[in-house]
Order: sequence, then C-alpha cells, then structure tokens
Amino acid sequence: MEWLNYHHLRYFWTVAREGSLARAAAVLNVSQPSISGQIRELEAAVGQPLFRRQGRNNILTETGQLVQRYADDIFLIGGELMNELAAGGQAARALRVRVGLTDSFPRLVANEILRPLFLPGRLVHLVCRDGKAEELLTLLASHRLDVVLAEEAPPTHTSMRVFNHSLGSAGCLFAAPDKLARSLRAGFPASLNGAPALLPTESSPMRRTMETWFKVHNIRPRVVAEFDDPALMKVMAAEGRGFLVLPATASASGLKRYGLHVFGHAEDCRVPFHAYTAERKTTHPAVTELLKSKA
Repeated sequence: MEWLNYHHLRYFWTVAREGSLARAAAVLNVSQPSISGQIRELEAAVGQPLFRRQGRNNILTETGQLVQRYADDIFLIGGELMNELAAGGQAARALRVRVGLTDSFPRLVANEILRPLFLPGRLVHLVCRDGKAEELLTLLASHRLDVVLAEEAPPTHTSMRVFNHSLGSAGCLFAAPDKLARSLRAGFPASLNGAPALLPTESSPMRRTMETWFKVHNIRPRVVAEFDDPALMKVMAAEGRGFLVLPATASASGLKRYGLHVFGHAEDCRVPFHAYTAERKTTHPAVTELLKSKA
C-alpha cells in the first residue's frame, strides 16, 4: 500500500469506536451507505477484510484490530497537533509521558504513582492507555509507550525485550460505605465471614493475593459481584452493595470521592507493583523519576 487515505481511515475508526454503522453515521453526519463504501475502499487498499459479521454486529478481524490500534495513535497525534496550534506552542514545551496500565492495576494507586510527575512549574502531557499486558508490551516494544504499570512481573513467555522494575508493595485496606463499614469494623477480620464482597475477577493478581489471605485467616465472604473494571467496582461499593479491598497506597481523597470509609487494614496481604520499560536504563526524565518512587 503506497498511500493511506486518512478519510477512509477516519470512517473505519469511527465505526470501530462506536460499534455500529448507525452510531458512526450519526457521529459523522453522513449516510450508512457512504460509510460502507469508504470502508470497502480501505479494505481494498489493505488487501484484507477489517470487519466480519457476527449476527447483526460487525466484529473487527485481527487485521481490523491492528488498523484500529494504529488509527488510535494517528488521530491522537492529530488532536495533539490541533491543541498545539490552539495553545500557541505551549504543548510543544510540555513533557509528554505515555503510560500503559494493565486492566487490573488499581487506578487510585496509579494516581499516587503518577502524582510526582506533576511538579510545580513543570508542563506535563500525560497519555494513559489501558489494556492487557501482552497488548501493552507490544506498544512498549514499538516505543508507542514509555512505561507500563502492572501488578505482576512481565509474562515469561513473551518474545519482546522488556525490563522489569519493582515499585515495592503495599498492604491492603478494606473499605465500604459508612453503615456497612461500621458494622464490619468490630471484630475485623472475622467480621468478613459472610459479609457481601465486591472482588476483582479470578484472573486478577489482586484476587489471587486476596484469596490466599482469606484462606490463611479462614475467612469466607459472600461474593456479590466480580469485576474486570475497578471503577465499576467502586461505583457499586458506593451504592452499598458490599465491601472492597484496595492497596493501602490508595489516597484518602480518592476513597472520599466514592463515599467509602476504611474499616480494616491487613499488612500481611501484600500487593506488589511493577513498571516495565523497553530499555534497562531509560533516558526519559519523567520515567526515571517514576521508577524512583515506591508504593
């Protein structure tokens, strides 16, 4: 492919983001046949289909997923260009940091780890990407990310060159809305037996740590719901559905935002934190500073 038609790419990217031709047509203010025609031309240029039909839905093929990842970056950079022009050059002086966060990485902890980047007087442009570890490692290896934050060491089966940096570990705190927190505070941790629990899914490193701690202390909470999305878990906790467990580095202000109160701590329930880089000794000043921080 000698030349990429970015008009076609934008139509494809909008459909991929919106999930359907109808929603993409509403966003772009064009007809669905017009979008279909543009995508067919892009597929002809690429030489492979970008979508496949599954019932009434259009699902991205492997090639489509690859094109979408690059389109994300292309249109992100285009947006940055427009912001730069609107800001009169200030964005060019900002220190750009691209950080990957694995799906299970606690967002309140990520906020604490990234906080030192925002020093007084420093212009920072932080870009955060969520994803699976393998996907983020691919972006790191291609230098589309500067660092990846994760709860466990890099997968041993990966073929990519990656360096692991320990950011230390933290004990756990147990939090819930005020009424539930008050009822569980007395007799903790035995009070957790039969108590409604909101937990990460079983594939999460945090969940494995918690399950080990529960077994050691002979505790069997009543699991109400399991989540891949930490934000949704906090929203449901705020509505009184159950207690949750967070690394002790989670800020008080972050908990307050969800109306949550700490009712117990467990220093023997340790959660590790890791940072991955593509080089053993990074030259990025913000990443160097981040690697000095400890949970």
